[in-house]
Parts: sequence; C-alpha cells; structure tokens
Amino acid sequence: MSTKFSWELRPTDGSVDFGEELNQQLPLLVRKLLAQRGISGKERALRFLKPRLSDLGDPFAMREMDAAVERIFRAADNGEHVCIYGDYDVDGVSSVTLLYTILRAYDIRTDYFIPVRTKEGYGLSEEGMAHAIERCGGKPDVIIAVDCGTSSVEEVAWLQTQGIDVVILDHHEASTLGRPPAVAVVNAKLEESSPFTYLCSAGVVFKLAHAMLKQRRLPQFDLKQHLDVVAIATVADIVPLVEENRLLTRHGLRVMENGGNIGIQALNRVTNLNRRPSASHVSFRIGPRLNAAGRMDNPMDALNLLMTRDTAVAQDLAERLEAHNRARQQEEEKIRNEAMEMLAKNFSPGRDNVIVLGSRTWHPGVVGIVASLLMRRFHKPTFVISLDENGIGKGSGRSIPGVSLVQAIHACADTLISGGGHDMAAGLVIHEDMIDAFRERFDAFVRETVDPERLNPVLNIDAEVTFPELTLDLLDSYELLEPFGNSNPQPVFMSRNVMLTDAPRHLQGNHLRLGLRQGSCECDAMYFNGGSRKLPDPPWDIAYTIDRNVWRGRTTLSISIQDIRPASVI
Repeated sequence: MSTKFSWELRPTDGSVDFGEELNQQLPLLVRKLLAQRGISGKERALRFLKPRLSDLGDPFAMREMDAAVERIFRAADNGEHVCIYGDYDVDGVSSVTLLYTILRAYDIRTDYFIPVRTKEGYGLSEEGMAHAIERCGGKPDVIIAVDCGTSSVEEVAWLQTQGIDVVILDHHEASTLGRPPAVAVVNAKLEESSPFTYLCSAGVVFKLAHAMLKQRRLPQFDLKQHLDVVAIATVADIVPLVEENRLLTRHGLRVMENGGNIGIQALNRVTNLNRRPSASHVSFRIGPRLNAAGRMDNPMDALNLLMTRDTAVAQDLAERLEAHNRARQQEEEKIRNEAMEMLAKNFSPGRDNVIVLGSRTWHPGVVGIVASLLMRRFHKPTFVISLDENGIGKGSGRSIPGVSLVQAIHACADTLISGGGHDMAAGLVIHEDMIDAFRERFDAFVRETVDPERLNPVLNIDAEVTFPELTLDLLDSYELLEPFGNSNPQPVFMSRNVMLTDAPRHLQGNHLRLGLRQGSCECDAMYFNGGSRKLPDPPWDIAYTIDRNVWRGRTTLSISIQDIRPASVI
C-alpha cells in the first residue's frame, strides 16, 4: 500500500555557522534545523535556544493596553465590582484563572462566569450575560471579556446602556461590524501592524498583568510562577509557537516541571506523566482533559481545577476531568463512525474539495474533534455540524494549509446565520436547510481561490539521518529546539533501507511496535494508529520523529513513525 503523502525533503537555506563555540556544542544536524527555522548568527541562535524572560517586549506596545490598565486600576481605587466573562475551552479557563489571580492580588472585588456551550453558547450572548450578572450577585461596574468579545459589537453596546463598562482581552478576528464600543479592546488582530498577533488570550492576559505590575509593583507577587497556566493555553489553542509565545511556553513548562499550579500537577498524575513536561504532553494529555469539561457542558470543573489550592480537591477534580474525557471519547467514536458512513455514500475525494456534514444526534461539544480527524484523514477543509431540535446547527471547522476558513465564511455569509474564528479553526451557525447550499458555496470557494497543488497532502522531511546518529547526546542538543508546535513543528526525519527484525506487534489502541534495523544498527519504534494499515514489504524508507523516553529510571531515544513507504532507489 503506497503512502498517501508526497515526501518532500526541506532544503537547508542559510548558513549553519553559528560561531566557533556553538559550532562545537551543537551537532551539524541541529545547526541545520536552526537554519531551516530562519535562525542565523550566534546572537539569534542563543535567543532561540535559550530564551530569557528579560527579552519580553513592553506590554504597553499593545494598542489600548494603557486604557485597559487605567480602567482596572480605577476599579481598584474606587472599590468597584468586576466580573470576568470567559470561554469554556482551555484558553478561556486559563485566561480567567490568571486574570482572577492578578485582580485579587490588587484586592479588586472580582467574580467570574464561564458559559455552558449548549446553553449560553460562545461569547457575550444575551442569555450568557444575564447569567453572568446573576452569578456575580448583581450588575457589576466592569465586565472583562477574555477569549471572546471582539465580535460582540451589539452586546457590548447593550452593556453600555446598562451602565457597565467593558474591557476586552482577546485574540479572535474582528467582526465585519467593526470594533465593539468597549472602554478598551486589547487584541492585536485589530491593529494594522502588531508584533503580538500570535498571542492566545492567556498570553494577552499575561501582557496585561505585566503592564499592571510595571505601573504598580506587588513585591510579593511573582508573575513567573503562573506561566504554566499560560503555557497550557498557548499549546492547547494551537497558536504559533514563535517569539514570546515560545518564550512563555518554554518557561511555563519549566514551572510545571518544578511544581506550579496544583490542578495541573494533579492532571499530570492522572495522565501518568513519567518525564519532564513537554508541549506534546500538553497537546495530547492535559489539553484534551481540560477541554473535555467544556465539551461535556461542565466547564467549571476545569476552571475550579486550575483555581483550587487544595491538593485533595485538585485530585478529585482531575479524576472528574478524566471521566469527562472518557465520555467525550465515546461520543467522538459514535460521531466519527456515523460521519464515515455518510462519507461512504456521498463523498468522493477526487471530486469534492470540502467536507460538510451535519446531524441532529451529534453532541455540539465534540464536533470540532471529529472535524479535525476527518480533515487529517482526507486532507480536506471540514465542517461538522450539530443540529438542535429546531434545525439550527452549530458547526466547527478545521482546515488545511492554504485554505482560510475565515475567508470562506465571509464568502459564504449569505448561507449562514453567523460564523467566525481563525483561518485554521472556526465556528458557524446555520439553518439545517442551508447546509447543502453552504457545502456547494464552500466547495466553489476552495476550487476558485486555492492552488490545486495546495490540496495535495505533503509530508515535509527536515533531514535524512542514519540510525547510528540517533544518540542521547543528539537529544540533549535537539531538545533546545523545543517546545514544538504550530510554526515550530517537531522535526521529521527519514531513514532509508530499513528492515524489520521481527514481525510487527499489535498493541491496544490500534498501535504497532516495530523492531527495525538499518545496516547493523537496531532501533525500536512505535507506529501510533498504524495497526489498520497494510504495510509494504521491506525494505522501507521511514519518516519519524524522535523523543526522550524515561521508563523505570532508564532513558532511551524513542522513534514515532509518521509514514512508511517502499525503499526508494537513489
């Protein structure tokens, strides 16, 4: 069975000379990986390999940050009541946690509210605002919207008529209606040219906290100790791991390694973390469990976990999130199977440029995960829609490189009730009887605006290596490139003419354990979700990533297979 990917070996553009000292410290392979990331020269290499918090930029460089800080300090000075209005995903609950912590450090009377996905929906909805005011014990003086609010122009205007000031801390795209009439909108996406467009909302809240501390110092408050919360939001929200995002995540993972947030520690225990925390652990273990609470309509469990200071409470909440995650997995499997049955009847990969599916039996909290699975399986921009009993659908979309869902939503706006989000992940609301029209318009948008070559799946290979090069010494230098994620992807290597040492072992969860040999050098490898694939006859060319594995005190280099093809003739 041939691979569905076209393998492309990345060129090493630029110099691999980083000065005599670094050239001696770093293997040539790592220096090539730096060059591929656009890093040149000793100083830039050191800032990338060893980022320092002292390199953080001025938080007041963000537009309207001064207005936000001024309004919050006025609330502190006048004894006013502040309500934080967040979102139910990891970025939302992390943002609320950090903002609540900094506001309480200044003795500001603060309450908070997280909407339930299936009741109030995303953002400053009418029902959500009413419930927020009720939870806060009456009308607050200030509402601070985090991870939402940028597109809530009419809602913010209504709050103004009620005598409530609004501050927005967000990273979502602007509405076609323009800037909401808030006291301050701190969102780099609304600026013409900002260096901070990569921040998630927790990153924006961190910048706000930094700005507040610059104006009014709190000698007993150490903002650095809260970077683990920023790190999990940054990784889980899949924003670019570049510049300050990478710096904050790197140091946040270090805080996590040395203790940090009690709730995150409890999740690490529940997920059997047996090595130092990594972005991968956050992506596949921590993030899904925190998100599962919101997906299964219990977002307060995730927020309470991050806010608690009681170890026993944290352990109980972590186990509750584990239960939410299992329920989410069961619902996901059901939707995935039904979606695949629909595609088998009506979808042609060669004909159709997009996937758009909907059902009245699908849980709205899980459709985004299924959209992501289908997008990766078929390499098509995908929307999966949950319809209620009135035929109103809420859909989540995931895209492939080169196809902007935000632009697609704007192009298909007359088929939708509403929509918005990011280029690669977005949401929409639609009438059931408009789904077919939307699918046709979405397909036409992709066909007319996207280069057909961008629609073919490509596996980018960073370097060709041989098994003898895969050593623990290499790992020591290689790990300086972490954390890996969006815009700083984990390198993918390839090795040629690899043989099997014994038959593949099928493990629980459709995974394969492979014993491999190249020449006289042998390595073990895992092929996650490779159990259903018909493997070609050896010898193989393999594409893979590497990691550090620690088991019972023994450290080894682990190989994770990404793809296998018949060995090619050079």
